[in-house]
Amino acid sequence: MIQQNKKSGQLLLAACQFPISASIPTNADWIKQQMRAAQREGAHIVHFPECALSGYAGPDHESLDDIEWQALETQTEAVLALAAELGLWVVLGSTHRLSGEHRPHNCLYLISPEGRIVDRYDKRFCTTEDLEHYSPGDHLVVFEVNGVTCGLLICYDVRFPELYRAYKQRGVQVIFQSFYNARQKKGGIHPKIIPVTAQAHAGINYLYMSLTNSSARHSWPCHFITPDGLIARKLPLNKPGLLISRIDLEESYYDASGPYRSEAMNGKLHSGQTVQDTRSEDRQCY
Repeated sequence: MIQQNKKSGQLLLAACQFPISASIPTNADWIKQQMRAAQREGAHIVHFPECALSGYAGPDHESLDDIEWQALETQTEAVLALAAELGLWVVLGSTHRLSGEHRPHNCLYLISPEGRIVDRYDKRFCTTEDLEHYSPGDHLVVFEVNGVTCGLLICYDVRFPELYRAYKQRGVQVIFQSFYNARQKKGGIHPKIIPVTAQAHAGINYLYMSLTNSSARHSWPCHFITPDGLIARKLPLNKPGLLISRIDLEESYYDASGPYRSEAMNGKLHSGQTVQDTRSEDRQCY
């Protein structure tokens, strides 16, 4: 686990949205602008959407074969330098090149306030279409900022509750989950079901969740969800912006499954004590 020295149990985060495109320099301009705005708001960590810097294969790039890798490297270095200048943690969505014929990872770079990439989360569950462009990842990323234990996920991972349970077992208290659910057909189902699915994961696992997304049209906006599964705040639709939210571990929220969650995660799938009774064992009597 990566740790930062300060352990206050309080975390101010900035979730960012902008219209991600195939232009790496344009994306970088948005990212740097929003990093500066987040620093002015006093944020400790800045959270960007899936493929925020590189653009996303499919909606932005027909193929990653012609992606401008040198431009991506140059702009990644610029973001690293700015993180150090501003003293910010950054969760940066991008594309991580691999060697040989291997397809790249759809990734989140975890950047420290010293301007270093200290870890990288690679999207574990890629859609069928994703797999035409990307290689799936194989690990979780757990880190600590101001005494708050954090984890990272990307988009389609939202469909797999096992990932949230795995993070909960590792003591994670907030999930930073980056999405690219934009440039879809008008009236699509994703804006209706993705936020509410995340709400369920938050409430079932007692987790804060920061959701980011592209603000290109036919999307849904950044959300901040509290551990009771409620949406505390969200940004306007289809507009660039920052969602500033505060986590305070001394605050408590409604947690219906709290008394039994740990036992359930360890395989005890009932509350209290079961009984030995013939009328209990006979499931065809009345």
